[in-house]
Amino acid sequence: MTKAILAGTTLALLLSGAAVAADKEFPATLKAHAILPANTILPAPADAADYLKTSGKFTTADRKRTEALGTIAGKDGVRPTGLSLPFDGQPMQGFSGIKAMDDGSFWTLSDNGFGNKLNSTDAMLMIHNIKFDWDNGKVEPVKTVFLSDPDKKAPFPIVMEGSAARYLTGGDFDVESIQPVADGFWIGEEFGPYILKFDRDGKLTDVIATEVDGKPVISPDNATLAVPADPSKKMPAFNLKRSGGYEGLALSKDGTKLYGLLEGPLWVDSESVEQAEGRPALRIIELDVAGKAWTGRSWLYPLAEGGEAIGDFNMLDETTALVIERDNGVGTLDKACGDPKDPKPDCFAVASKVKRIYKIEMNDNNVGKAVRKIGYIDLLKIADPDNKKRQGGGDGFYDMPFLTIENVDRVDETHIVVGNDNNLPFSAGRFIDRVDDNEFVLIEAGELLKAE
Repeated sequence: MTKAILAGTTLALLLSGAAVAADKEFPATLKAHAILPANTILPAPADAADYLKTSGKFTTADRKRTEALGTIAGKDGVRPTGLSLPFDGQPMQGFSGIKAMDDGSFWTLSDNGFGNKLNSTDAMLMIHNIKFDWDNGKVEPVKTVFLSDPDKKAPFPIVMEGSAARYLTGGDFDVESIQPVADGFWIGEEFGPYILKFDRDGKLTDVIATEVDGKPVISPDNATLAVPADPSKKMPAFNLKRSGGYEGLALSKDGTKLYGLLEGPLWVDSESVEQAEGRPALRIIELDVAGKAWTGRSWLYPLAEGGEAIGDFNMLDETTALVIERDNGVGTLDKACGDPKDPKPDCFAVASKVKRIYKIEMNDNNVGKAVRKIGYIDLLKIADPDNKKRQGGGDGFYDMPFLTIENVDRVDETHIVVGNDNNLPFSAGRFIDRVDDNEFVLIEAGELLKAE
């Protein structure tokens, strides 16, 4: 055998070993399950404008105002979800990021509202401190903080520009990830995409535009984009798809760096996206907290075969982290439609196949390169030998066949917490004809957490 052949064989084995490591599945066991009912509605603050006392008034296909409560049926594709808009108040739903606190509570946040910028101008942005009564399967709200911009920090006119309180809405930002710190909260959002800073009262203090390699990262919802008056002129450039911003935001263990993980890959040109290891790859971008400036360092997160987006991101130590990776499937394979191009009300158009939590490593040696994917647990087959589940799953297992699973953090050395975003009232992945509740689970995943 020649040296060239030997070298090629060795390289192939090394690459094969890397692939096996990345695809290594670790066991996971359900330990507890808590549910917040989907239809959990909060009153708007007393000083909020009347416009915000109800929500979901612009959720018809043509976005015409609908004032009559409960007259717009929620649907997941062609399937009615059994819950209708507008709501009398503000829905607590849409949990899209979580952080475990030392006192046993958790901070989480509600995302932009009803799915896009144009239909969510009456959806208030808020963050929540919650606790779990695991024994009784309940989510216990402790405190809700409504986000606002009284000091006019947003670099564009907000929806409630002329109001006294200047509460922020889903027409301003799409908040998707959260990191509590001593003086407030860092939040990653998708419209800019921006990194936002709020004080402990929920007041906006900083808006940081995104850069990669010194170049702006801009989504089609960025408020700075303007359509040219002349149709013969070139459309404004953007390099990130809609809903491709910061679905994940992690904080280094020493608190000096933030790591923003984009949900979608950057576009290199009009036909191709960034790749790593032969797969579409998402950027993890490093921000210096003290200077509120990008360091110029970033990593690439290659999606698995069948993976289409990420859901949440939290550091375990200085170099390893947990990431939720998912496809765009909904529901279980046994209830999938025969033809996804011809969906019916009694089946899931495209069923879930990839819903995972990966452990990754990102360090000085792989800056600018792909992170190392150490292994994963499969959220579609979590062992449940003690029948801890309160809904879903089957004999001896629990599953999370939701479109979006957007909450993960470590609770202790062997357990993690995981939760879904139920996209109220538009997601029905647990049942064919019923809107998803907000489900949180405590999972024993010690082998994954200890894996190297």
